[in-house]
Amino acid sequence: MKRLVLGPLETNCWLVDDGRGGPLLVIDPAGSSELLLAAVGELDVAHIVLTHSHFDHIGAVGALKAKTGAPISIHHEDAAFVTDPGLNGASLFGFSDSSPAPDRLLREGDVLDAGGVRLTVMETPGHTTGSICLFGDGHLFSGDTLFAGSVGRSDFPRGDGRALQRSIWEKLAPLPDEVRVHPGHGPDTTIGRERAINPFFPRA
Repeated sequence: MKRLVLGPLETNCWLVDDGRGGPLLVIDPAGSSELLLAAVGELDVAHIVLTHSHFDHIGAVGALKAKTGAPISIHHEDAAFVTDPGLNGASLFGFSDSSPAPDRLLREGDVLDAGGVRLTVMETPGHTTGSICLFGDGHLFSGDTLFAGSVGRSDFPRGDGRALQRSIWEKLAPLPDEVRVHPGHGPDTTIGRERAINPFFPRA
C-alpha cells in the first residue's frame, strides 16, 4: 500500500495491492495526474474507487481512466455530481475538476477485489449523502468521514451533521481498536486511538 498526497487540498490517494504483484486498487485519485501516473507506472489497475464526489478527490480520475481503462466506482448517491464542477464543489473554490461518469454504482456490502485485496463498502453518509468507507483485512479507508482526531465537514451542500454522527457511532465505533484508519486527509490513525481521543466517538 502506498499513499500519495495529491492536489491543491493535499488529499490522500491510496494505491492498494496485495504485495504479491496483484493489480492495484486506486482510492481517490485526487489530482497531480503526472505524479499519480508515474507512481502507477505499468501496473494493472483493477478499480478506481471514489469515497465521495468532492472535486479534491477526483482530479486525476480522467487521466488514470484513459491510461488504464479501469472502471470508476462511486456510491450511487454521489454518482451524478462528479462530472460537473458546479455540483462537485470545484467551482465554489475556483477550480474546474471533474470526473468521467462512473462505471459502477456502489451500495452497502459491495465488494471490490484486486488480486488478494478485498475491500467491502460501508455506507457512511454525512460529509456527503453518498460518502463511503472501505474496510478489509484490518484496514479502513475512511475518505472524509473520519480523520485523526476529527471528522469531515458537514456544512457543504449535501452534508448532514446528524447523519455523520450516526455513521461514526453505528458503523465505525463498533470496529476493533486495532483497525488502522487511512483517511482522505492527514495522518493515519487507529480506531482505538479515535475511541480514546475523538470527540465524535461515543463515550462509555
